[in-house]
Amino acid sequence: MPTDLQYPTGRFAYDAATAPQQRDSALAALSRFPDDVRALAATLTDAQLDTRYRDGGWTARQVIHHVADSHLNAYVRTRWLLTEDRPTLKAYDEKGWAELPDAAAAPVDLSLDLLASLHRRWHLLLTSLPPDEFAREIVHPEHGALPLERLVQMYAWHGRHHLGHLQIVAGAR
Repeated sequence: MPTDLQYPTGRFAYDAATAPQQRDSALAALSRFPDDVRALAATLTDAQLDTRYRDGGWTARQVIHHVADSHLNAYVRTRWLLTEDRPTLKAYDEKGWAELPDAAAAPVDLSLDLLASLHRRWHLLLTSLPPDEFAREIVHPEHGALPLERLVQMYAWHGRHHLGHLQIVAGAR
């Protein structure tokens, strides 16, 4: 069992100097993520889907719906970043969203299907970009300017991070 249930795969670390070399790996992780999360979700019982991965954490069901919400926001942010000059993103209350009825109780297949389509579209967009586009930035109200390169790395990590939470519930970690 991991020693840190909140960060079972470790915290996100970004190194701007090596990020371009890590881009292909991050893009591949984003492409695989919907299949990985669907395969893991298929092993979970209804009782496990409603189990929290740690005290104070979300249920596995909420984690799956959260990832769909988060990656949908990331996809929209990517499109803003590519079509506007340093847009400021609107942050959202992730915890509040996770408590809404659809995230707390809806069948996970709704979000698994969304992730599959969303990631195909997002991957198509990202892999069609010339390398210089990954330097484009979006402005986070709390964290400042974030280049697309960092967002790609961060969301690849985000998927692994939450897969780790689901593995805890499944007893595979």
